[in-house]
Amino acid sequence: MRTEERRAAVLAKLKAAKKPLSGTKLAAELEVSRQIIVGDISILRAQGVEIYATPRGYVLPAEKNEDKILATLVCRHDEAGMEKELLTIVDNGGEVMDVIIEHPVYGALRADLFISCRRDVKDFLAKMDKDHAQPLSLVTGGVHLHTVRFSEEESLTAVRRELRELQILQEDSH
Repeated sequence: MRTEERRAAVLAKLKAAKKPLSGTKLAAELEVSRQIIVGDISILRAQGVEIYATPRGYVLPAEKNEDKILATLVCRHDEAGMEKELLTIVDNGGEVMDVIIEHPVYGALRADLFISCRRDVKDFLAKMDKDHAQPLSLVTGGVHLHTVRFSEEESLTAVRRELRELQILQEDSH
């Protein structure tokens, strides 16, 4: 398979996928190394294709839905509070799009998450544990932001209330 054909196949697989695809899975399906896939993803991005790298793999952004409500939540918790925070959001119908910290030297650092259900939370926490990874918020004493997306304002209101009760929500804005 030629390089251009392979990149088109990578893009087609991402478009057809219902969930994130790992570089390892794409590499196996296309019979190349994972590093070749990483390079292909970089070239596709340089060509203007919006591809997110999440902890579970590569994903194309969901189609724009103007009915969705986006908000930024400013949170603070220790490592033990991460599961409570994420479950509070997804159990109320929200999706955690990303995590952002304000690094004292590098400025804003952002990682895509796209966590939208309990299974995603479980998988994310398992990967953190398996890889002995520390949360980004470790750098900022637990303070971080999440961009969250909801279908209805009532769900966002419930999340804000519950995160305040858990003493996780610091402040929030739209």
